Amino acid sequence: MAAEHVIVSSTTDSEAAARTLAGAVVEARLGACAQIVGPITSVYRWAGEVRVDQEWRVEIKTAADRVAALTEHIRANHGYDVPEVIVTPITGGNPDYLAWLTTETRD
Repeated sequence: MAAEHVIVSSTTDSEAAARTLAGAVVEARLGACAQIVGPITSVYRWAGEVRVDQEWRVEIKTAADRVAALTEHIRANHGYDVPEVIVTPITGGNPDYLAWLTTETRD
């Protein structure tokens, strides 16, 4: 059984960028809500070297059928060349909240 609701996570290089991303996806009804977590420390390999940078994680709650449009929005509006977009299924929870997620991602 496929999940009807998901959490989409991405990271940004500043709190301001995270707020802009979160606000834009909620305004566009691609996500019902978003939380900003940070700063966090990210360790990763990029362009052949290991880097350590401060980032902010944006966690977007949405309906599964909005993931493709949300992913494209992030890719088109993100400051990174290859933005993180990770989708995690929500397999349970408060049914009223999950219904709200669906309602808020509709026009």
